[in-house]
Amino acid sequence: MDELLALLHTPSAADRELVRKAYTFAYEAHRTHTRFSGEPYFNHLFATARALAELDMDAVTVAAGLLHDSVEDVGVTRETIAREFGDEVLFLVDGVTKLGELKYRGTSRHIESLRRLFVATSKDLRVLMIKLMDRLHNMQTLEHVPPEKRERIAKETLSIYAPLADRLGMGEVKRELEDLAFQHVYPEEYRAMSALLKESARMKEPLLETVKQELRQALVKYGVQSFRMESRIKGLYSLRMKLQRKGGDIEKIYDMLAVRVILATVEDCYRALGIVHMLWRPLPGKIKDYIAFQKPNGYRSIHTTVMTPKAGPVEVQLRTETMHREAQYGFASHLSYKETGSTPDRSEKKSNRIWYHYLIPSLLRTPSTPNSHTQTTPPPLWVSELASAHAGGASEASEAFMREIQDDFFSHRIFVFTPKGDVIDLPMDSSPIDFAYAVHSEIGDHIAGARVNGKLMSLDTQLQNGDIVEIETKTSARPSAKWLEHVKTTLARRHIQQRTTKRTAEGAS
Repeated sequence: MDELLALLHTPSAADRELVRKAYTFAYEAHRTHTRFSGEPYFNHLFATARALAELDMDAVTVAAGLLHDSVEDVGVTRETIAREFGDEVLFLVDGVTKLGELKYRGTSRHIESLRRLFVATSKDLRVLMIKLMDRLHNMQTLEHVPPEKRERIAKETLSIYAPLADRLGMGEVKRELEDLAFQHVYPEEYRAMSALLKESARMKEPLLETVKQELRQALVKYGVQSFRMESRIKGLYSLRMKLQRKGGDIEKIYDMLAVRVILATVEDCYRALGIVHMLWRPLPGKIKDYIAFQKPNGYRSIHTTVMTPKAGPVEVQLRTETMHREAQYGFASHLSYKETGSTPDRSEKKSNRIWYHYLIPSLLRTPSTPNSHTQTTPPPLWVSELASAHAGGASEASEAFMREIQDDFFSHRIFVFTPKGDVIDLPMDSSPIDFAYAVHSEIGDHIAGARVNGKLMSLDTQLQNGDIVEIETKTSARPSAKWLEHVKTTLARRHIQQRTTKRTAEGAS
C-alpha cells in the first residue's frame, strides 16, 4: 500500500484515504481468489493500479483499478461499490466490467463486451485507461492461461487494444501489447523477427555509436548544448507489419535501429535537423516533420533518414522532452502539466491546449450530481463514432461491428490535407468520398468531383499519405449506392446508406 500511495501525484488527504480504502477492500474481497498461475488474484489488481498511478492518473482512477474485477469475479454488488466509494468509482468499474453469461455466449459475448466498453469510454476516457492497464498485465502473464483462451486474448489484443493505445498516442503501451501478443498469435514469425532484429542490432549497434558520437560533436560545435541521445529499436510486431508493406524486402526498412535526439526546445529540433543534413545526405522522400503536422494521435517528432559512410542509411529522430513523454504515454503524459503547474516550452503550449480541450476535462472532472457522467467537453470524434458503430446485438450485426472497427478505426492511418492545410485522418486506402464526409456530411452528400494534388481524379481513387484533396460539389449531386464499394470509413458508409435508403423509400411512395 505504501508503494502505491508513494506513486500518487500530489495527492490530497482524501485521495490517499480513497486509495487506501480501495486497496484494503479489494484485498479482502479477493482473499481466496487465485489466478491460473496459482498466485493471489490481488496481485493483478495491484499491478493494474500501480500502472495507472505511474501514468499519473488521479486517485479515483487508481481506486477503480483496484476494484475493477470486484463486481464480476467475487460477487460484490454495485450498490456496495457506490456506497463505499461513490458513483464516480462505480461508473469506472461498470465501464470495465464485462457482460454476464446469460444473454450472450461465445464470440458474441466478447463483442458485446467491447461495444459496452466503447460506449463507456465515449463518456469518460478513464474507463479505457483502466482497461488498457488491465490488459497489459494480463498479457505479461498470459503464459499461465490455457492455450485455447490464450490465443483468443492475444488476437483480441493485436486487433483491438494495441490499436486503441496507438490512437491515444500511447506508443510505449502499444509496442508492449503488440510484442506480447505477437509471440502467441504468430509464434514462428515472432521467432523469425526476433532473430532478424537481434542480428541487425549485433551488426549495426557499434556503427550507430560512431554515428551518435559524430553527431554529438557537431551539435556541440554549432551551439546546441542541452540534449541527450538514445538508440531506438523497432518493435517486433511493427517490424513484421512494415515488412509486409515493403513486400518482404528488408533492404527497404531503414528504421530497425534509429538514433533519437531529445532536445530542449522546438527551435533546437530544427537547428539539429540542419546539422544532421550538413553531416550526411538525406534520402529523398524520407524527411517527415510531425512537429509542423502532428499525427492525429498527438505524436510529434522530426524523422529524417540519412546516408552515413559507415552505418549506411540511418533514421534520426528529433524531439523535445515533452514530445518524448507524449510519444510514450499519450494523453496521460499531460496530466502533470495541469496538476503541477509546470510550464512546457512556449512553442509547445498551443499543442498542449489542444490536448486539454479534447482529452483532459474528461479525466479530471467530478460529476456534479450522482450518475452524472456526461463530460462537458466532447471526446475525440473517433471515440464517439466507435461507440455508435453498428449498434445491435444479433450475431450478424456483431460480425459487422468487428469488420467496421478493424477496417476503419484500427487500420493503418494516413494524413490527407485540405487546400487550407488542415489535416484529415483517414484509414489507409480511403477515397475522396471518405475525405469529403470526414470534412462535412453536406460536402459528402453533394460531391461531384475531386482534385488530388491539383489533378482531377475519379472518386474511387485510393488516397496516399500527404495528398492534398479538393472536393467539387453540386447542389444536384446525390450519393450513389455504388459509392459503398469505394469507402473505408464508417461515417461515409452510414451517410450513404441513409441517403440512398431515404431516396428509395421516397421513390416507392
